Order: sequence, then C-alpha cells, then structure tokens
Amino acid sequence: MPEQWIILGAAMLATGCAAGVMAGLFGIGGGIVIVPVLELVLGFLGVDPAIRMHVAVATSLATIIPTSLSSARAHHQRDSVDMELVKRWAIFVLLGSLTGAWIAAQVHSRVLAMIFATLALLIALKMTFLPESRNLTDEIPRGPLLAIIPTMIGCVSSMMGIGGGTFSVMTLTTFNHPIHRAVGTAALLGLVISLPGTIGFILAGWNDARVPPGSLGYVSVIGFALIAPSTVLCAPIGARIAHAISPKTLSISFGGFLMLASARLFYRAFA
Repeated sequence: MPEQWIILGAAMLATGCAAGVMAGLFGIGGGIVIVPVLELVLGFLGVDPAIRMHVAVATSLATIIPTSLSSARAHHQRDSVDMELVKRWAIFVLLGSLTGAWIAAQVHSRVLAMIFATLALLIALKMTFLPESRNLTDEIPRGPLLAIIPTMIGCVSSMMGIGGGTFSVMTLTTFNHPIHRAVGTAALLGLVISLPGTIGFILAGWNDARVPPGSLGYVSVIGFALIAPSTVLCAPIGARIAHAISPKTLSISFGGFLMLASARLFYRAFA
C-alpha cells in the first residue's frame, strides 16, 4: 500500500537525521540507530529472516560513508582530527573492516550483540561515573603489538554495522586523548571502516537470491538513498553541539548513550 511506503520512507528519513546528529556529536556513524530500525523495516517488507541482519548491517555501513565524510570535515575545520594517528592506524583499521565483513556472514548475530554490549557497558560506566579518572597511559602507545587495537576496532565495528566511533572514542580517551579530538578522529576512521566493509558485504551477497529488490549484494540501495542524505545534512549540527559543551559533559553524555545502546543489544541477544 502507498501509505505503508510513505510511513517507511518517513521513518528512514527520521532515522537518518538522528544518526547524523549522533555522528557529529559523538563521532559515531549512526549504525547503532540505523541497524535496528532497518531490521524492523525489512521484516515488515517480508525479507528472509536469515539475511535480514546482513542487509541491515551492510546498508548501515553504506550510509556511514557519506556521514563520516561530513562529520570528519566539520571536525577538521575545528582542528579536531589527529591526522598523524589516522595515517598510522588506517591500514590496520581497513584490514580489520574487511575481516569483520567476512566474519559477519558466518557468526550468529546474538554473539555479536553480546560482545558489543559487554564492551560498551564497561566503557560507558567508566566515562559516565569516572569521566576525569586516571587513564591507562599519558599518550597513545606505539609498537608492533599496538596494531591489534585498530585492527579489532575495524573488525568488530564492521561486523556490527557501525562506523567505529563507539570503539575509537572509548579507546582514544582511555589513552588520554582529549575527548573532542577523539571524537573528530573517530569520525574520519569511520570512513576507513565503512568503505571496505560495504564493499565486502556487496561481494558477499552478490549471488544471494534472497536479497530484497533494488540491492547491491546485501546493500539496500533504496535504504541508502533515503538515509544517507539526511545523515549528511544533520552531522554538522551534532558537531556544533559537541564543541559548544565542556569535555566533561561530552564524556558523560557519550557514556550515557553507550549505556542505552548496551541495554538494547543485551535485550536483542537474549530476546
């Protein structure tokens, strides 16, 4: 029915706006908002439950590409992107993202939800109740073993359909990186995660006959077309809000957001 498509379209646009504001505010790609909404929409449209999460995650990653560009540009204008760190971490984040896209097709979504929810909850407690506590180090460590950190950020983020801001901000602030600079750097790293991750999901679902019409592999072009523009338009709003409040307030706000996201993922894992 036309009314159903209008309602669904409006829901996707609203989701994109919310995801865009959150991308600019917290340096995340908005996938935590996009994925569950898309999963519900795809269920409403009768998409096979076996690939519903694959399509939701893949489409979320695709929408994060322009969102990350918009958010990173806004933060870069405020000199809040650590380009030296991005250059060091980019190759490892990229490799992790490709690996995560492949693993996502093999692992049950409940396992992924529980892993993310547990990590998010632990860091959320730290950022909410101990925003000014002692960090692990005075600066971001260097060395061969540290490559595992950006690799895991890329891998887990790609599996969950998020831009990596959640894990990047948590990690960078733990290493005593200023919160505003962590948020801006996370926004750019989101592009390094979302682009290869999207390509991986396109290839993984290319010959799957169960994908909905208007898809490239597991990526829904229709969902991308509706959500992506609204996220791009709204990301600068979040960036302006982020730079208008204190680092302590931003840290506590990000922790509160992670708590909500963690609770939702635990519910999804055990429901």
